Amino acid sequence: MNKKLILSLSAAALLCNNLDAQSMLERFEAMEREMNALKQEIAELKSKPVSLTKNLDDSDEEDDSDEKIDLASEKDDDEDEGKDAENEGDEAEDADEFDIEEEIADIQENLSELNKATSGSHLKFGVDYRFAMENLQYKMADGSKAKNDALLTNRLWINLGWKANSNLSFKGQLAYNKTFGQRSAASTPANSSLEGFDWISNENAYGDSLRVRSAYFYYHNRTFLGTDIPWTFSIGRRPSTGGKLINLRDDDTATSPLAHAINVEFDGLSSKFSFDEWVKGMYVKLCAGRGQSNAAPRFNNTPYSQDESANPSIDMLGLIFSPYDDKQYSVTTQYYYANNLIDLINPNDQTGGFNTVGGIHSASANFTAKGIGNGWSDFLDESTFFVSAAMSKTDPKAGDSMLGSTKSETGTSYWIGTQFPSLLSEDGKMGFEYNHGSKYWRSITYGEDTNIGSKIAARGNAYEAYFTEYLVDEILSLQLRYTYIDYDYSGSNGFFGSTTGTPMTMDAARTAGQGGAVVDKAQDIRLYLRYKY
Repeated sequence: MNKKLILSLSAAALLCNNLDAQSMLERFEAMEREMNALKQEIAELKSKPVSLTKNLDDSDEEDDSDEKIDLASEKDDDEDEGKDAENEGDEAEDADEFDIEEEIADIQENLSELNKATSGSHLKFGVDYRFAMENLQYKMADGSKAKNDALLTNRLWINLGWKANSNLSFKGQLAYNKTFGQRSAASTPANSSLEGFDWISNENAYGDSLRVRSAYFYYHNRTFLGTDIPWTFSIGRRPSTGGKLINLRDDDTATSPLAHAINVEFDGLSSKFSFDEWVKGMYVKLCAGRGQSNAAPRFNNTPYSQDESANPSIDMLGLIFSPYDDKQYSVTTQYYYANNLIDLINPNDQTGGFNTVGGIHSASANFTAKGIGNGWSDFLDESTFFVSAAMSKTDPKAGDSMLGSTKSETGTSYWIGTQFPSLLSEDGKMGFEYNHGSKYWRSITYGEDTNIGSKIAARGNAYEAYFTEYLVDEILSLQLRYTYIDYDYSGSNGFFGSTTGTPMTMDAARTAGQGGAVVDKAQDIRLYLRYKY
């Protein structure tokens, strides 16, 4: 064993035993350096000839460097070069007995032990900070107006990652989102409760408390029950906002849900099965989640028992199916059913008093082209086009109504968009999107990153244009975005019952004396600076 290897293992041992001397991050960085040194040494050893029967005296090079391999016991400086043939034969025999593969195996064994000491991977941290300035304008059904000329917000995400081994890992994200100089955007207590509602607790700018946005473990394997079907399993607080298609304008990696129908935080599980061997990109993903739990408080006679007088738990079961995805063209579909959905008892008292009103079916499908055509031009190669369609169907509880009707009502929505190179720089992007929703359209997209309300939920027409430019690599970016929503019906951002979800035309709202409470048109002009690393 050479000096370098001994020093490496000694340093690793010191790192493992000296737990209080350094921070966790420093220890793992040092261990990573040791592993890289061992891997480099293996590469160097493998690059040398395996056959070493050459007589040592034939070489004119000195053999006292740490980078050389000690083939036999070191010679004394005063050793007589005229040793007899017997001694020379013994020395050659010693050299023959030395096996480089043996030393490589020894190093690999120690590398394996070091891998175990670091759980085979890295503890990773990432920072995503965004400052945004927005101009918000509202025109109400009665012609009155509301606005905020300069809403300033801070948003921080702290990303965490830990890979236990090649199959198992943990991912998490801590977050806060707040307006400048204020921990709550609510002016009265009656309107403050829903700011921290679980579905939007990190999407709404209401406080500087660092909260868990996601925390889950992720398992994957290339075989399932002896078959060659790759599969995954995950459970925890899932990353369920910023899903497919909406991620383009948000400049984020897409999470798995299709954002046309769902964009909220929730706790649940998922399991994905890939059939890429049959059809390129084909997979099935099963998802289940709980959006609200019926459980008594801790200091109750029967802690966490079900309370028959309270709203039952809200559960969701869904399936995502991708029949084809060759990384340029893809088709993805999604279906889910959510039960025991809620509505406010009193629309003027948002303190969390809910009624259970029924369930909802949702189905959506989209087609995406990442690169238009086949090498027609560099511009089209870097362009993206998508089209998506969705429907919702209410399932009212007996004796109750949903969205203003005691019958099952069907709503529809379609959404088209493009994203092109910005033409100002190599990595910049610009995009245009349009979506339309019908009278009874209902999505669960309260967590969408649009402060005037979810554009995807609009019962009417929504238009959007954005420009994203990178100032320092992909670390510091700037985005200018314009969103305009023209509502045909009220209740787009309400819940699922008739109190907040009933669709009314603008004329009907004025006739009912609610013209000052119903938004007719809304626009949001937003400029942000974002640091991601």
